[in-house]
Amino acid sequence: NGTSVDKFILLGFPGTWQFRVSFVVVFALIYTLTVIGNASIIALVWRSSNLHTPMYFFLCNLSFLEIWYTTGVVPKAIGVMLGTSQTISFSVCILQLFFLLSLGSTECFLLSVMAYDRYLAICYPLRYSSLMNSVLSVRLALSSWLGGFLAISLLAFLTSRLTFCGPDVINHFLCDIDSCLALSCSDTWPVELATFLVSIIVVVASCAVTLVSYMYIISSILRIQSAHGRKKAFSTCSAHLSVVTIWYGSTMFLYVKPSAQNSLEDLHKIVNTFNTVVTPLLNPFIYTLRNKEVKLAL
Repeated sequence: NGTSVDKFILLGFPGTWQFRVSFVVVFALIYTLTVIGNASIIALVWRSSNLHTPMYFFLCNLSFLEIWYTTGVVPKAIGVMLGTSQTISFSVCILQLFFLLSLGSTECFLLSVMAYDRYLAICYPLRYSSLMNSVLSVRLALSSWLGGFLAISLLAFLTSRLTFCGPDVINHFLCDIDSCLALSCSDTWPVELATFLVSIIVVVASCAVTLVSYMYIISSILRIQSAHGRKKAFSTCSAHLSVVTIWYGSTMFLYVKPSAQNSLEDLHKIVNTFNTVVTPLLNPFIYTLRNKEVKLAL
């Protein structure tokens, strides 16, 4: 009818007022613990000189990222579930989409860099300090951040060029690429193609680097003669492996698919909650509980 939509209505989770309030309490508690947990890891590494290594430098980058990743979701989600902030302007919607996807892409790159770091530490222990020096660590971390944001720039630009004529209701607590494509009244094929290609480049490529690194890591660990030596070598990467499994499992379900229109809304919402709210909470606990050096420094 020629009219254009300049704002959307977020539905959040359906249910009674009491049900939604209980969700708000859970989200607020998880958000608080996530910020405290990740900020504590950053402070702990900064204060403990024995943790001033490339592995913990990358972990600080990951913790800093997780704080902003969950901050981009939870405050708005709480407002949506309370009914006080259910509308979101088109420009803010695109900004949230760009922010979340960029941070998610950066996390993929950081996890693959951390896997490469563990590969060097286990497969080349005597040369590790010379191979993974401070200059290379900073370059790899910076490349992860730049690569994550640059990879999503074109996708966000193409999404911002879509036309929306109505309806204006998003059955979610955040703006994601699937919702924007479902509501657009213009041709979404270029955006869907760009989404699929970016997903392949970012998620699958970084996952492949991680898998290859762990293939070499496991091969090296199996060649260690003593059981104590194998256990000690595996303990240095077990926390990272746990985080990688959780992150890539949910991310591939959400983004690596040929068409954004085929997602199941309820399941998609649950997995997105796990990906954006629960996972940032789990990371500091996994690294704290499964890492002797961190527990000792703590």
